[in-house]
Amino acid sequence: MADVLVSKVLEELTSIVAREIEQEVRLVVGVKNEVQMLTTKFQFIKAVLVDAENRQVKDDAIKLWMQKLKNISYDMDDVLDEWTTAIQKSQIMGDERVSAENKRKVRCLICFSCFRCREVGVRRDIAVKIKDFNARLDIIVDQQRAFNFVSFQKETKQVERFTTTSFIDVAEVKGRDQEQKAIVEKLLTGSSQTPSLHIISIVGMGGIGKTTLAKLVYNDDEVKTHFETRIWVCVSDPFDEIKIAKAILESLTNEAPNLHELQTILQNIRKSLEGKKFLLILDDVWEENSEKWVQLKNCLKFGSPGSRILVTTRKEIVASAIGCIDIHKKGQLSAEDSWFLFSQIAFLGWSSGEREPLEDIGKKIVSRCKGLPLTVKTLGSLLVTKKSKSEWQTIMDSEVWELENAEIDIFPHLWLSYNDLSPPLRQCFSYCAIFPKDHLMEKQKLIELWMAHGYIKETTKRDMERIGEEYFQNLASRSFFQDINMVDDFYDISYTCKMHDIVHDFAQYIRRDECFSMEG
Repeated sequence: MADVLVSKVLEELTSIVAREIEQEVRLVVGVKNEVQMLTTKFQFIKAVLVDAENRQVKDDAIKLWMQKLKNISYDMDDVLDEWTTAIQKSQIMGDERVSAENKRKVRCLICFSCFRCREVGVRRDIAVKIKDFNARLDIIVDQQRAFNFVSFQKETKQVERFTTTSFIDVAEVKGRDQEQKAIVEKLLTGSSQTPSLHIISIVGMGGIGKTTLAKLVYNDDEVKTHFETRIWVCVSDPFDEIKIAKAILESLTNEAPNLHELQTILQNIRKSLEGKKFLLILDDVWEENSEKWVQLKNCLKFGSPGSRILVTTRKEIVASAIGCIDIHKKGQLSAEDSWFLFSQIAFLGWSSGEREPLEDIGKKIVSRCKGLPLTVKTLGSLLVTKKSKSEWQTIMDSEVWELENAEIDIFPHLWLSYNDLSPPLRQCFSYCAIFPKDHLMEKQKLIELWMAHGYIKETTKRDMERIGEEYFQNLASRSFFQDINMVDDFYDISYTCKMHDIVHDFAQYIRRDECFSMEG
């Protein structure tokens, strides 16, 4: 968010300076230097915003600094908008003066002179505000130096990632039997003579249980019997081809390879896999560039026919980049299974007498989780030590983003997906916080709202509507939108969508200091 705001202010500042050079705008004496200083400071701040976004998740001081930066960016945007309006009025008045030169000359010149006086007053007011912004921004820059931010490349990711393993207590998992059976069937069936790699992917939003489902499949008895070799690799991000190849080789040989060249590592993988039917799980994959997968995939083709690769990812575009044949979209837990999971955690060690008075309100709390296992577990863990009805009612009445544990247990998973977005996409997503929960959004109207707020910039090759369509599809492919349906009303075809309640809570959390909503 801050990146988008700062970028917008920089763009407007640069535009006004350029117009002054072209003599379309006359600046009050000294203001040009003030504007240039502002521009330099904003550029200095923009260079470290990636690191600031990263560290604000765990550092309240940086979070406060980011909020101050956003406030001054919003204020600056308002002043620049006021300035632009004044410029347009001046140009319109100038045009009218010229066109009316031969009609009512005296009256027109008097009106124009009055306007010029008002224009000078406006320019002086703006000059004072510009100087004030410079003083405010000096404080921001001084604090920035104290935080010792680092300038990162755009590709640097911003939240600590979790390393997964294949170990799981199957007895603790509920409600995944049908999905497990469907994926196992895809792994075990199909022509064993297929020459190319058979890749299957599990796609879904963060916290939906993709890794858990992959673990169940990996540890399935039929799978263990069918494949001679099973390999589990947590890919995560950033993508490191050598690291992934080393992890595969280490799993195959049970030895940590003391190798550094990709060529040598891949040769060893080929030798270890040749003639073997293997199952490779690639968990938590983010890399969208298909070229980066080519060498590894070519090496894996030397396994026995019938070998399989199972990928878990949040993005459908990743599944396509790797070359998936089957895409399994991860479903949500049923109400019954959600309650079972919640009960296992929230009522652990409770007597039936302690549990019974809270079951009704507990079921209402579970219904708010909308089948997201991560949230069910988090709220269950939060309530296991709370045994009064008033404490449970407080959790029931609170927004998820207001709960203390949300920042620690729920939102880090969503931060990963959010930080993977480009700045304009982040702004388009977080804008959806203004809608009520479970609101049915019309795609075209949503795109038009993004356009109206200036979130979409037209280019020489693509108009705003087309870019907005791409933005929508990008967010939908990452599970920020769901329940996408086509509506055919005979005259026109439109599309509608919703946001998962927890995703909506996350959007509200991001906009908590900028967006206010009240439900009637």
